Amino acid sequence: MSEDPFRPDAPPPTGFTLGPRPGPGQGDAPWQRGDGPAGPAPAPDPDSLWVTGGVLFAGLLMLCQGVVAALEGIAALADGDVYGDVGEYLYRFSLTGWGWIHLVLGVCVAATGAGLLKGVGGARVAGILFASLNLFAHFLFLPYAPLWSVIVIALDIFVIWALAAYRDPGWAPGDALRRP
Repeated sequence: MSEDPFRPDAPPPTGFTLGPRPGPGQGDAPWQRGDGPAGPAPAPDPDSLWVTGGVLFAGLLMLCQGVVAALEGIAALADGDVYGDVGEYLYRFSLTGWGWIHLVLGVCVAATGAGLLKGVGGARVAGILFASLNLFAHFLFLPYAPLWSVIVIALDIFVIWALAAYRDPGWAPGDALRRP
């Protein structure tokens, strides 16, 4: 008579083991365990090329995006045939309004990008703020220039990530909570 495999006290079938099994590559690093859940991940390396290079690239992107946004604003202010009438939509502004928004925001974004490249202390926070405003402005500008707006939105998301991921080499968790 064969044993019932669904009984709680039945032995496991042959070929099966209880507990987690290590997958490929698990157990190779000190924070990974092959016999249970993984421990905490290692702290990010602030000197990593992805992080430091990302901030440099974000500064260059902001400088270029700011100049292009200012040129977009000038083109909208010139009342030429650069932007056509898109009809009625929920976020309708006049082209003159869009021109001033892009011109002022473009100058701010370009100045912040230059500050990032020079290593100005508050430029990262200002960069996150202006990249967020630029992202929002291009989301509202989608009906006028859809392809360019989607590209700028994607670049702004990268800029925000790169500036938020960077930590100064002397940074420790909780530094923002400590007051001098």
